Amino acid sequence: MKPLELRELHDIEDLDAVVRLYADIWGTDADHAPISAEIMRALSHAGNYVAGAYENGRLVGASVGFFADPVGATLHSHITGAAIGRGIGLALKLHQRQWALARGLTRITWTYDPLIRRNAYFNLVKLGARPVQYLTSFYGVMDDAINGGDESDRVLTAWDLTAPDPSPEPSVAHAIPAGAVRGVINHDGRPLLGSTDAETVLIDLPDDIEALRRTDPGTARAWRLAVRDTLGGLLADGAHVVGFHERRSYLVRRPSPSK
Repeated sequence: MKPLELRELHDIEDLDAVVRLYADIWGTDADHAPISAEIMRALSHAGNYVAGAYENGRLVGASVGFFADPVGATLHSHITGAAIGRGIGLALKLHQRQWALARGLTRITWTYDPLIRRNAYFNLVKLGARPVQYLTSFYGVMDDAINGGDESDRVLTAWDLTAPDPSPEPSVAHAIPAGAVRGVINHDGRPLLGSTDAETVLIDLPDDIEALRRTDPGTARAWRLAVRDTLGGLLADGAHVVGFHERRSYLVRRPSPSK
């Protein structure tokens, strides 16, 4: 098997292939894919980031980003989609990182669904990015195979490109300090609200929110509201997400009280 090929995309034929890939990933038809070939063509022509990953000549992942505020420092990665489980998403992110550094940028931001555990692990542990803002129903209700008609809460995440390169074998475990409390508890698959009255708060996630949206929308919504209220409230109050514990819980640190 040939190594994964990553390259920028400009031609409309290549961008049409991205539309088809995204439609397959998000479970839509091509007319309702998350982004059109025409928009990608305009972004690419204006000097923004549009790239694809190819495995044996076949498109298996793509990413689209554009320059963002603060001007001259930030790339906003709008959408990335890739086949799961073969390191394609990580390869795209590292390609995006090198592209940004070559243009003097120091920061990449993006949004993701805070309830999807694999995405939280990938962003926080494998890349070392950190959530900085909770965005309630950012895109409204999204009726596709991933979002399942749920409200599209997102967290804005920032990746500091001046930090060391991501480790190929990141540590999963994070030490839990004495006195830590659980703000949201996964209790037999349902969210149970706990306490946030401590310096360190853990927020559990559901095992598979995408499956819950298909099979039990009521429980999926309960998870959405529990994490929205708890994680969103903590971030709004100045807390910081400092890790992701055992692939299932946000580790959040509140600011120390002023003396």
